[in-house]
Amino acid sequence: MAPHFDHPGEQAAADPIRLLEIRETPLSLDEVFKAVGDDATGGTTLFVGTVRNHDGGADVDSLGYSCHPSAQAEMRRIAERVVAEYPVRALAAVHRVGDLTVGDLAVIVAVSCPHRGEAFEACRKLIDDLKHEVPIWKHQRFSDGTEEWVGAC
Repeated sequence: MAPHFDHPGEQAAADPIRLLEIRETPLSLDEVFKAVGDDATGGTTLFVGTVRNHDGGADVDSLGYSCHPSAQAEMRRIAERVVAEYPVRALAAVHRVGDLTVGDLAVIVAVSCPHRGEAFEACRKLIDDLKHEVPIWKHQRFSDGTEEWVGAC
């Protein structure tokens, strides 16, 4: 049986994908949060991924992200899938590429839904799928002079 919505605000918005980019410039929490603003939402979930100072027991000095030319299209495909699975009113995702230092924002995703539970679930699905499926690679440089490449995100 199809879900019954008591109010139009509980249904997915006509065009809920508001912001979807891969960029070389610093990311903005305010920009992403503003992009998912919607009067019909009761829950907005925001996830921020930052460059941490360690990985696998080693000290990280810096890292660089690079992506395949298809990365933007893959982000769109994933965003559309999340919108189809959840009552998303607004969705945004931005990922940084280029050289970053410890503390820099690497990725921000946000989802607004009528209720908080849906917003949490949709946001988690969005970041998990972006991390596993979008062809973005991380090149980590460690304090001991070693480095490594890590697969998608």
